[in-house]
Amino acid sequence: VMTAYRCHGHYLARGGNSRAGMAELLGKEAGCAKGRGGSMHFYDVENNFFGGWGIVGAQVPVAAGLAFASKYQNKNAVALCYLGDGAINIGSFHEGLSLAALWKLPVVYIIENNGFAMGTPLHKTAPTEDLSIRALAYPMARDVVDGHDIFAVRAATYTAVKRAREQSLPT
Repeated sequence: VMTAYRCHGHYLARGGNSRAGMAELLGKEAGCAKGRGGSMHFYDVENNFFGGWGIVGAQVPVAAGLAFASKYQNKNAVALCYLGDGAINIGSFHEGLSLAALWKLPVVYIIENNGFAMGTPLHKTAPTEDLSIRALAYPMARDVVDGHDIFAVRAATYTAVKRAREQSLPT
């Protein structure tokens, strides 16, 4: 799992220790990144949590790299990459999706669209509200899910992970 800088919930969901998370927030050595990451850069290799990334979109090609490593090493693991709607206009987003499709990598890109890319309304940064349409350029499977419906999110994630694991295809 990789995220942008809103990584706290993802870290805990991957099995991160809440005490280590709080210590990280306070810059303590006992933190999950030894106090060096602060709020935006949690990291926990033991639980396959490869961090919150402070550079918009930087985690997208790195997730492709993790998926490539999994495929190359026959680990049958799937990379989940969470990103905000602002990252879809960054070059690394397109590079990551292009490589994922070209090399048939087991990676799932999850766009958490809150409608504001760093405070800029979506209608000023994208010509459509359906951000999944970008996947068609590569081409890869896509879906739009109501993020407030936990069961819909779970079902869509399950389908995408199954596709990645069984067919080595990105979503």
